[in-house]
Amino acid sequence: MSMREILRIDHIQKYYDNSGNITKAIKDISFSVQEGEFVGIMGASGSGKTTLLNCISTIDRASAGHIYLAGTDVTEIKEKEIARFRRENLGFVFQDFNLLDTLTVSENIALTLTINHVSPEQVSGLVHKIAVTLDIADILEKYPYQISGGQKQRCACARALINKPKLILADEPTGALDSHSSQVLLSTIQSINTELGATILMVTHDAFSASHASRILFLRDGEIFGEILKEHDTRRVFFEKTLDVLTKIGGGVGDVF
Repeated sequence: MSMREILRIDHIQKYYDNSGNITKAIKDISFSVQEGEFVGIMGASGSGKTTLLNCISTIDRASAGHIYLAGTDVTEIKEKEIARFRRENLGFVFQDFNLLDTLTVSENIALTLTINHVSPEQVSGLVHKIAVTLDIADILEKYPYQISGGQKQRCACARALINKPKLILADEPTGALDSHSSQVLLSTIQSINTELGATILMVTHDAFSASHASRILFLRDGEIFGEILKEHDTRRVFFEKTLDVLTKIGGGVGDVF
């Protein structure tokens, strides 16, 4: 695995001003992610994990500090350049899939390539290749309303991967899935990381989902509470360590699940 730093979060803060009342969603967070890592981010509701993901993805802007993605200072990108930055550097996997019902699975996967004016011949080959990898080649001509939730999420993963982004951001990717579909998707995401070398940052409230990562960062009240590394642990042992940390965060595991 390469040890090149792909993402660096440098003393990020995020404040919201509600009629003069300042809410500190993120107080002071710093960490880095190496190329090829699969990092989970956990924390109770209100801990700042989604706000952090939004700042990294440029959906929201940090109030202070810097975010560097492959050397680019994300916090300095001009508004008119944000859309292009996302297309060229980021892949997204959302809880609610965010697929377009008027497009086929194939067209949904190809959307970024089409926007970037990649030739139809290249698009077709790339879509087929990623569809085979994610075991959805047989549903490429179907529409989202014709396929299962698990298939929709694998389609979303294919769309996130198709442009070979520097970083994939997954926000509660199993949140809308049943337990079987969740297991299949998590295995898929883990394979994307280990076999394709994709760098993944996944926000989740679920310890089982997080146990598929190689490292987990825990947030509490807008700050990093701690982290654990999987290293040579089995997923079961890593899962149990995750539960132990969640209990220490405060209020027990029930606050996080």
